[in-house]
Amino acid sequence: MRVMIADDHAIIRDGLKKIISMAPDMAVVSEAVDGEDVLKRLRLTTVDVLLLDMSMPGKSGIALIAQIKASYPSLPILVLSMYRESQYAVQAIRAGASGYLTKNAESEQLMSAIRRVARGGTVVSPLVADKLVRQLQQPAEALPHTRLTAREFQIFQMLVEGNGINDIARCLSLSAKTVSTHKANILTKMDIPSTAGLVHYAIEHGLIVAGTDA
Repeated sequence: MRVMIADDHAIIRDGLKKIISMAPDMAVVSEAVDGEDVLKRLRLTTVDVLLLDMSMPGKSGIALIAQIKASYPSLPILVLSMYRESQYAVQAIRAGASGYLTKNAESEQLMSAIRRVARGGTVVSPLVADKLVRQLQQPAEALPHTRLTAREFQIFQMLVEGNGINDIARCLSLSAKTVSTHKANILTKMDIPSTAGLVHYAIEHGLIVAGTDA
């Protein structure tokens, strides 16, 4: 089973490699440090499972998952994130990820999850599964943030985490005008008048932790 690890922290990649190396049926065949690196290495290497960090420099998160699945629809993506499952797991699964684990998961849980997604299964908690079912059953009552596109949700994330327009533009390699347009669309779709309102909404719905860096 050929595994790619995508994480911008070397110590995390080293730890994951050590865990995976203990399994006789798995091998780490490639590593990536940011979104562009993931896309480049996927073009060069055959991979059975991608272990993907949700937050890396440049293109990352929901937008990166959606782009990978557009190019490699059969590639299982297992998200490993510092974010609490309740924050981004539903959006990650909707974007095309096969599973979502937080980085405090046990080694045995990680290995089991890799094998499960490689076989075509999914790895989500009962809480996330319930949220997904409710969103499918009641699309008319979906929360406002679920109306956002993958790019809009990524910018929403960055806005509520305190990033300014210019910071977001540099990080995503977009123009400030483009980011401002996305922000305006986000405010309109969510019917929220300001960035402060977005932050309040994110805290209220468990999309960011008040008083922390998430």
